[in-house]
Amino acid sequence: MMPRVLVYCAIGGAALLLPALGAGHPAAWWLSGCVLAAAFAPVATHGPKGLRAQFAVIAPAVFVTTVFCTWTEAMVFSTPFRQDGVANLIGAAVAYAIVTVALAVLAAALKLHQPSDRPVPHRPPLVAAAMVAVCGCAFAVYYLIFGAITFQFFTRGYYPDAMEQVARLGGWFWPMQIGRGILMTLSVLPIVYTLRLSRGQAAIAVGAILWVAGGLAPLIPPNPLMGDTQRIIHIFEILTQNAPLGATVVFLMRPGSAARAVPTMDSVRRSIHA
Repeated sequence: MMPRVLVYCAIGGAALLLPALGAGHPAAWWLSGCVLAAAFAPVATHGPKGLRAQFAVIAPAVFVTTVFCTWTEAMVFSTPFRQDGVANLIGAAVAYAIVTVALAVLAAALKLHQPSDRPVPHRPPLVAAAMVAVCGCAFAVYYLIFGAITFQFFTRGYYPDAMEQVARLGGWFWPMQIGRGILMTLSVLPIVYTLRLSRGQAAIAVGAILWVAGGLAPLIPPNPLMGDTQRIIHIFEILTQNAPLGATVVFLMRPGSAARAVPTMDSVRRSIHA
């Protein structure tokens, strides 16, 4: 299994070489793709089976967290980025669409899926909807605490107009961050509800996905808007915000006992025959 997972990461990483045709730094883009593929490896092995199912659970996380949420944050704080905002959004969407398709195809072609009878607990729909809102608020808290620490001690010099830009948004800044948290929560729910791992393992896996997809992988390649030190700072800042969100989503969305899982037809039949 491990050699096939390594192949999955290596070939999946090559799918991100397309941006390198214009931006250069092919090794960094390949490494970025490899890291992104590695984050989704638990989904390939312990998630749903089949190409379409893999695409269905990976695509929301990539398009919402990697593309849209990253884009919205850059639009708020980076004036040069805003000048080509639409083109940047379209370019990122196309590049990561290729990666998403590649990962889904590779998971099926390499037969990475490992069958498991482990049930996946679910919350009742109304409770789950409330938990989504709680997760959005939790992300805003993580953003406030760790974002403030990072800005105060590490990045203030890189963003001299940050306070003014936030002030322009008025009272919309924090609702926007809560909204980003809700969107990221919704983007990983298909993974949370199909990942046949224990609650603790799933929390680590989903936290890693939100960190890697939302910060680490996109910030590995050099770009004209950030220097090396600035990118490294943001990588660790996003770790402190997104990884706790991923763990929060799993612990709130999945009950602590498998006994509270929503029963499937197979489990009902097994209980009847027993």
